[in-house]
Amino acid sequence: MPDQAMTPGPAAQQKIDTSVPHSARIWNYWLGGKDNYPVDEEAGDAYTAVFPGIVTIARSSRAFLRRNITYLVSEAGIRQFLDVGTGLPTADNTHQVAQGIAPEARIVYVDNDPMVLAHAHALLYSTPEGVTAYVDANVTDPDRILAEAAKTLDLSQPTALILSNILGHVATHDQALSIVTRLMDALPSGSYLSINDGSRGIDPVFEQAQDAYNESGAVPYNLRTIDEITAYFDGLELVDPGVVSVPLWRPESTSPAPEPIGEHGGLARKP
Repeated sequence: MPDQAMTPGPAAQQKIDTSVPHSARIWNYWLGGKDNYPVDEEAGDAYTAVFPGIVTIARSSRAFLRRNITYLVSEAGIRQFLDVGTGLPTADNTHQVAQGIAPEARIVYVDNDPMVLAHAHALLYSTPEGVTAYVDANVTDPDRILAEAAKTLDLSQPTALILSNILGHVATHDQALSIVTRLMDALPSGSYLSINDGSRGIDPVFEQAQDAYNESGAVPYNLRTIDEITAYFDGLELVDPGVVSVPLWRPESTSPAPEPIGEHGGLARKP
């Protein structure tokens, strides 16, 4: 039997509110998933009416994550992953990519969305050789995240910290930077940090659409400047090509040449 675990938290008692659009469900809709409600589809369609490129951003983000994990397993030899803010399961989840290459890989997912919790069984499927676990915790509580992750992962060994499109939900850049620092401080030399988030400075239409979304009453997502995203990697050794628009990070094909979009990310090693 696959080894799997779940650590419930406050969100386990929350009800899923289907009357208000939710970013995780809208993101799932843009990725082609089915775990969403009419209110999410309406919000997603309203967003794409203003900025159709958001679907490209969502799918490019997922492809970036897949390439990151492939590098981490195949080239960096990482076998432990802490994926914070995992969102709803779709295709190419962290455990699917990592365990597809190294069946013994161990993955801990972290989220505090009650709908993600309800679908955690899909994330908990593991190879017999590996482990997956789910922790119900908020990204703003790094101490709980680390304490619960340590029940599954050996945090004295190199671990990849994945923060994909989650730090934008943190109110300020300073708070987000503090969270990244706390999590990475707890990991040993040889660990890696993977971050990608929506960015300002590339596409003003995207920025206008996101600002309008944030004013709609939904949970806001704050775009960061490229310099702010780059600052998350201070003190770490960036893997080439550094912090770039996600289609430009080690693309699987360069024909046609990838175009930059308002989503930046990078991967870095802790020395």
